[in-house]
Amino acid sequence: MRNFSYSRAGTSQEAVTLMGTIPNAKFLGGGTNLVDLMRENIEQPDALIDVTRLPSDGITELGTGGLSIAAGVKNTAVANHPLIRQRYPLLSQAILFGASGQIRNMATVGGNIMQRTRCYYFYDEAAKCNKRNPGAGCDAIDGFNRIHAILGASEHCIATHPSDMCVALAALDAMVRVNGPEGERTIELNTFHHLPGDTPHVESALRSNELIASIELPPLPFARQSRYRKVRDRASYAFALVSVAAALEIENGRIRNVRVALGGVAPKPWRAYEAENVLLGAQAGFELFRRAADAELSHARGFRYNSFKIELARRTIASVLSELAGDNQ
Repeated sequence: MRNFSYSRAGTSQEAVTLMGTIPNAKFLGGGTNLVDLMRENIEQPDALIDVTRLPSDGITELGTGGLSIAAGVKNTAVANHPLIRQRYPLLSQAILFGASGQIRNMATVGGNIMQRTRCYYFYDEAAKCNKRNPGAGCDAIDGFNRIHAILGASEHCIATHPSDMCVALAALDAMVRVNGPEGERTIELNTFHHLPGDTPHVESALRSNELIASIELPPLPFARQSRYRKVRDRASYAFALVSVAAALEIENGRIRNVRVALGGVAPKPWRAYEAENVLLGAQAGFELFRRAADAELSHARGFRYNSFKIELARRTIASVLSELAGDNQ
């Protein structure tokens, strides 16, 4: 790990100003991913700007009936908050499945959104990786790619996004509020993370001098009937091979409202819009759920070691939706 300077910001504006004046700086929140990357020499900032002491509104109700979650709130606090558990249970479940209690106690909401891939080749300095070294190539494509993407990948990168929380946020149509030198702006979470395309090193819409301020959840009454399912190699904490976040509302046997998002299968939290289009307004049933999964996965592409993910995702989507349909009865 190289030497770096350290500054502590007292306000969001001070943090943004410092970021604009200190070259090659990084914001430090919980540090659960950034510190690991620094130890591996993947991230080599010249300066860290500590944002752990910024004023925070915590988790607050909005006039619309939704919730605002400040970026500095710890994952544990989100998962255990009564309003989250009551109104958005899939979010609480995703966080609890995501990491051990020790990590959840340190990790922040903003940091969770900004965490980087766990692709083996990204962490291996001897490997070719376009995220780490643009233009170098991608050793994962012809390498051991069991954990890699089947949707949204490109010839330049097939890494997956590791967050469980973000999959739930994608299903909930969350908004990301950010602060920068030009003021505040809001970004849909479903457009916040970028697909790799020709520039896999550009991972999000967040500018280098911007700071995530909060996440806003819209009022979604039917999200009370929601679920997060994570399929992984072991029961203890591991990253998802496939995960599904879903909320479902059925009226008179037909699907009135639905949200589906996938994790572990793409370079970003994957909102399953094609599946939702098949489901909305249709008569609920297992065959419909399978057909919706087929539609979403029609463009999936497996590689040497991860083609099994396509069928695994198909079965998991159908299973989660079937369970939610049973809850609606």
